[in-house]
Amino acid sequence: MTVRDRHGLELTGSSEVAGSLYRDAVKAYHCYAGEPFPMLRTALADSPGFVMAHVLIAYMTLVGSEPRVRSLGTTAVAATAGLTVTPREAGHVSAINAIMVGEFQNAARILEDVAIAHPLDVLALQAGQQMDFLTGDARMLRDRISRALPAWSEGMPDFHAILGLHAFGLEETGQYGRAEAAGRRAVELEPRNGWAQHAVAHVLEMQERRVEGVAWMTGNATDWTRESFFAIHNWWHLALFHLGLDDIDAVLELYDGPIYGERSTMAFDMVDAAALLWRLKLRGMDVGDRWNTLADNYSGQPCGQYAFDDVHAALALVGAGRDAQAQTLLDAMAAAAEAPGENGLITREVGLPLANGIVLFGRGDFTAATDLLRNVRNRAARFGGSHAQRDVIDLTLIASAARSGDTSLERALVAERFAAIPQMPG
Repeated sequence: MTVRDRHGLELTGSSEVAGSLYRDAVKAYHCYAGEPFPMLRTALADSPGFVMAHVLIAYMTLVGSEPRVRSLGTTAVAATAGLTVTPREAGHVSAINAIMVGEFQNAARILEDVAIAHPLDVLALQAGQQMDFLTGDARMLRDRISRALPAWSEGMPDFHAILGLHAFGLEETGQYGRAEAAGRRAVELEPRNGWAQHAVAHVLEMQERRVEGVAWMTGNATDWTRESFFAIHNWWHLALFHLGLDDIDAVLELYDGPIYGERSTMAFDMVDAAALLWRLKLRGMDVGDRWNTLADNYSGQPCGQYAFDDVHAALALVGAGRDAQAQTLLDAMAAAAEAPGENGLITREVGLPLANGIVLFGRGDFTAATDLLRNVRNRAARFGGSHAQRDVIDLTLIASAARSGDTSLERALVAERFAAIPQMPG
């Protein structure tokens, strides 16, 4: 008997028992919450040739992870070699092989084709949107999901996941009203959908609706934090709302608690920690030894592999006053910039200039830092992240212009920033 997923797509190499475990693991992955790994391990113990179970492990571990966790992904990729696969599954296998070597744009295109052929393949849509996020492709964040929408309707399994994915794509392309409506509906359908929760948070952040943002994040925190492996980023969004309200005590309480109290070495978690502390630094805040703790963790991580992470490592090292280590990071990035492939190109065009600008800012050479940041900021989307995450670049540029004494540029940048805030209707 052929085993299938919740949308009728074939699951090669799976028993009925393993297929049931996989379906539950995918549901958890859609919410970024639950315990998918034990389910997948049990499924593979039952059915070692279950290709999509290996694929899901790879998607969950190859990006934004510490080396130990990433090794689980490389093992999963290796396990797919030689397995019997359908054409759809072959696309997923090709995608995880591309991700493993840092070819995110290639993986995105592969998954685009999988989803075009199989618009009910939620895993292809979700993993594909993650690739769009990593490459800063705002249009595909939206359009990859838009293409599949005609195949979906209320009442179908996983519809909340599709709404949450679409909400984020709509937000990143400035369609805030539609994004908020889709995100809120997704959370109504599945309160544990952390991605949809975060999509609405992005809307409120971009519109500077800070008080509403605090209410949105705290009103259902039990739902989006329970067994969530995405909660730290959502706590970061809450901290940004408090920062916008000048409630620094609340920001530091969140940092010392759910954001970085456990001092994670996962790349995505350290990015949030570095970006938050840097925003406080730009305000002239003394955050005590927090910088050193974070810089210690960054010192043990590989660099030169993903420009977005490297730039946040630069924030941490500069924040901690570790000029020699920051220079070592720049040297590693310079070497990476000479390498072929996507990361080499993005490091050369975006990552290295940004990191150099941050290091110059830390050294007090604000004129040079300003020049570098001005030159690169308009193409910074290429190295991934969201508008909210990349906002730290503009904030640093404004601070650098002010400290260099270029009051005309500072005034122009502040005016530009104010004018860009989306206006609410009415």
